[in-house]
Amino acid sequence: MSNKATILYIEDDEASRILIQRVLKHAGYRVLIASRALEGIDLAHQHRPDLILTDINLPDLSGREISVRLRADPRLAKVPIVALTSLTHAFERDKTFVAGVNGYLTKPVDVTTLTDKIEEYLRGHTDTVDSTTLEPARRAYNQELVERLEANVRELETNYDDLRRLDRIKDDFIQLTAHELRTPLTTVYGYSRLVQTSEAIQRLMASDIEVDALLTGLVDSIERLHIVVNEIITISRIASGRVDLKLGPTNLGEVIKRVVDGYSAVIQQRKLELAFAPKDWPNHFYADMALLELAFSNILGNAIKYTPDEGKITLQAHSHNDTVLISVQDTGIGIDPEDQERIFDRFYTAGDTQLHSTSKTAFRGGGLGLGLAICRGIIEAHSGKIWVESEGCDEEKLPGSTFVIELPLQANKPGRTRQTFL
Repeated sequence: MSNKATILYIEDDEASRILIQRVLKHAGYRVLIASRALEGIDLAHQHRPDLILTDINLPDLSGREISVRLRADPRLAKVPIVALTSLTHAFERDKTFVAGVNGYLTKPVDVTTLTDKIEEYLRGHTDTVDSTTLEPARRAYNQELVERLEANVRELETNYDDLRRLDRIKDDFIQLTAHELRTPLTTVYGYSRLVQTSEAIQRLMASDIEVDALLTGLVDSIERLHIVVNEIITISRIASGRVDLKLGPTNLGEVIKRVVDGYSAVIQQRKLELAFAPKDWPNHFYADMALLELAFSNILGNAIKYTPDEGKITLQAHSHNDTVLISVQDTGIGIDPEDQERIFDRFYTAGDTQLHSTSKTAFRGGGLGLGLAICRGIIEAHSGKIWVESEGCDEEKLPGSTFVIELPLQANKPGRTRQTFL
């Protein structure tokens, strides 16, 4: 007797599971138990049992479907599969053989002969089938597969349509909410700018530390909210294809210089080293200058966020034929391989968000996870590509990351507009 053999038993009926498991264990077999087909398939892939005993009627998959899936794995192709069935019609049993089972046992199982039957199948026994009935059974089974596949496709199409409808509703809601926030925020933002320029208020802030702290915090919070609302509106327009790119002659070096100047205070405050030579950048380039500036602002801001104080960020451009290759390299914590594609998805943020600060320029500063999604939308609208290269994420070794942007120098004629879909 093959006392050391491993048997996988798939059965949804608890009473049957307990009985058959007890009989098999008493006979010396190692028994794996699954109450659902998919659970059983996972166990089969993990443990590669010597024999699989399965009920043919399970809630999630039929025994025939189980057999087909298991036979698709080369490691399980020769493992005996024995079906437990109460079906008495020979044609239905023939369809089970077509699916790849080696034999069947009739339910209720005769426990007095069960172990003898198991031993036969372990030694390579396969039940014989009348060849004259096998071909009709094969055609009937194939027809069942086609009908099931068609039903699955219809269900997927319905689900896909529902998801697209819900996605449109979500995008419309987000954009409407952002616009509703933007109207009063524009007024508040305007007053906050007055606070920063009013000589009377500046004198009051200089004379009272508490007032200075309150007004500074208020202005910073309004500025952050203003940026967030604008990001939401921008990503909604890009996603819906409602953004027209106003293409014209662009000096890429000047665009990057404005972006760098915008972060100069932060770079100085955090003692970051930034290497950038404007003269090396193309000055004959067709693009939407405003949106391109927004894209590079987000990329540089991302590098600043994930580079510790006193780190280095390098911006370089290399032209080749009709293409410019731009790299933004940092000495930051890096990005894990599994995150390197997902970071360009909307609302996705790599790493533990609980560790993020509320500042967009502090180390590990937080955000909505829209910046890089906006970048990708803008870059792809210019017929370009963007990707990231990194050895992984490590806050001690600091492997860094390099964002690479490939843009055609003259892919679009000046004055022409182009829409983008994210």
